Amino acid sequence: MFRTIVTALLLGTAACSTAAERMVTAPVPAADTPLQAGPVQTAVFAGGCFWGVEGVFERIKGVTSVRSGYAGGPKAAAMYEVVGTGLTGHAEAVEIKYDPAKVSYGTLLRILFSVAHDPTQRNRQGPDTGSQYRSAIFPQTPEQAKLARAYVAQLTAAKTWPARIVTTLEPGKPFFPAENYHQNYLRANPQQPYIAINDIPKVEALKARFPQLWSDKPAA
Repeated sequence: MFRTIVTALLLGTAACSTAAERMVTAPVPAADTPLQAGPVQTAVFAGGCFWGVEGVFERIKGVTSVRSGYAGGPKAAAMYEVVGTGLTGHAEAVEIKYDPAKVSYGTLLRILFSVAHDPTQRNRQGPDTGSQYRSAIFPQTPEQAKLARAYVAQLTAAKTWPARIVTTLEPGKPFFPAENYHQNYLRANPQQPYIAINDIPKVEALKARFPQLWSDKPAA
């Protein structure tokens, strides 16, 4: 696998030790949906390797399931080896199902922009490079697109991140689940070097920075 090879090459170097340390505690969104009972909602985000992003969002109270997959390109190209070329338009993404009575879309955005990834890096996260690792939001509704734009503007005005946020908003692009061996990868392989270096720190940061959102039991 591509990133396993990269990690092996970098192991023991500064590149690995600094891959995940750029995190912030982003402010509460000024615009958000109120918590209210209703059907399960869906959010789709991309922020580099889907293993770590899945590992973060599955630990949030109110999230009922998280799947790793691909978004941004055609169905025919939604295969790991093909997406890895960086030529398909796909980004590694996660599909998050959540209970709107327990967690809001704005809260999920806050986590995305705090600990799940660095939104100022274009087409890369940590040791991974290519458009498939871009920072992107795939709004599922016009309301989600509106909230995402408002939150990026809020973070930009507040200078929450020292560099410019480069996250793209890509509505109308479907999500395709990844191969089975990618699902729950972080939980199944916590000692794998790539996971230990790049992704476990994100999960630990979620628990430390947002203890009120932390769930001891990961979503299915």
